[in-house]
Amino acid sequence: MTTAGVPFIHATGEPFDVGYQHGVARADTLHAFIDDDLCRINRLAPAPVSVESLRPTLAAFGAAIASATPRLSEEIDGLASGAGISRELAVLLQVRREIIGFQRVPTRGDCTTYASLSAGPGDGPVLAQTVDLNGDLDDQIAVLDVGLSGSTRRALVLSFGGLLGYLGVNSDGLAIGLNLVLGGEWRPGLPPYLAIRHLLDNAGCVADALHILRGLPLASSRSLMLCDPTSVACVEILDSETRLVDPARPAHTNHFLHPDFTSLDALNVFARNSSLLRLKACEAGLAGFAEPGTGGGVEEHFALLTQPTICVADVGDIRRERTVAAVVLLPDRGELHMRPGDPSRSSTQTFRLSRTARAST
Repeated sequence: MTTAGVPFIHATGEPFDVGYQHGVARADTLHAFIDDDLCRINRLAPAPVSVESLRPTLAAFGAAIASATPRLSEEIDGLASGAGISRELAVLLQVRREIIGFQRVPTRGDCTTYASLSAGPGDGPVLAQTVDLNGDLDDQIAVLDVGLSGSTRRALVLSFGGLLGYLGVNSDGLAIGLNLVLGGEWRPGLPPYLAIRHLLDNAGCVADALHILRGLPLASSRSLMLCDPTSVACVEILDSETRLVDPARPAHTNHFLHPDFTSLDALNVFARNSSLLRLKACEAGLAGFAEPGTGGGVEEHFALLTQPTICVADVGDIRRERTVAAVVLLPDRGELHMRPGDPSRSSTQTFRLSRTARAST
């Protein structure tokens, strides 16, 4: 199913079956993406790579994923079968950001995220963010509505280029967003994108998600923003260690905020300046929803996310991050509202969790 150009994939069953349905639905697009300079990695990475040169690394990632999250590993197998690609390539789709790494990549922007228990419609909870990526990935957007056998929980997930996870909301009312932060050693392990999907599959609230997260062998640094109808948390990840950020600051961009991690920040000075400006603009905008009765509607949150300071414009360089989507998640309603591409120029699309997948504009 496609809504205004965004594929909406309803996948249910055992993990292999879910992956297979995803793979079948995206097969042509994934083949074209893989053939495009190996998922565009060779336009972004410091040095050219090939499947052959990456084989040991992909095997290590695949083993780490299978050990930490065996059901997601089975889903990767299904994705490979459904799309008609090798398991190696299906693993590569999950770990391409780790393969690219962050050395010498000219990072300038990479997501602005915030959450609140009262800033949403009707003074309800909301988690909202821009999605800033390099690689011109707005043509790879899809939304997955996943229901795994043996669980009544469903997950509504934003995906790019065959990813099983990126950000999303589940039917228990847990929403998760993310930001890139740079530091520590990036190594074979569980990619944070897959960790987010694992949390959406297995956690019913923020507290459960934080407990599960602490036991995962994470491959790279990130910050995660978590929100359910009664609690908000922001957690920074560095070398598989986690730190909770001061709850008085329910917004995050791309520099570390926790004092244990700030001295280890590897963000370049230009990106840091951008990150500081975006955080300041986000916190100022969020303050406008702070008083009782001032919770904003979905379009008001998109108005904040599309401010020029927060929304990162396309400068025509595939290596530079730019805003390729903006998302407003409503955890108490199980809704994902999205503007694909440049959100200042696109219209809002709404995806809802339900027994039968549906989407509306």
